[in-house]
Amino acid sequence: MVVDHELNDLKREFLDEAREKVTEIQTALDGVHDHEARERVTYLAHQLKGSGGSYGYERISTEAAALEKCVESPSLDDARIQQYVVSLRSEIDRAAKELN
Repeated sequence: MVVDHELNDLKREFLDEAREKVTEIQTALDGVHDHEARERVTYLAHQLKGSGGSYGYERISTEAAALEKCVESPSLDDARIQQYVVSLRSEIDRAAKELN
């Protein structure tokens, strides 16, 4: 079915962009105690939260929401933040493998 093929192409594009966002999040986390870096991580996580659900990737959306909440917390838990990033990356990789 053509629609399924087109949807899968859109999903692949989303997953590629999601992978890039997670890489940017990882880079920004080096300065997560800096206000601008925190805002950037929060923004990217928020984008992943919304778009993940739109494409039917609830786990990506859930992990991104948890990351967003954790980064917004006054007491930063670096280990938990890293755990969410690792989970996001593995969920994106898993979803990409399912499309192939």
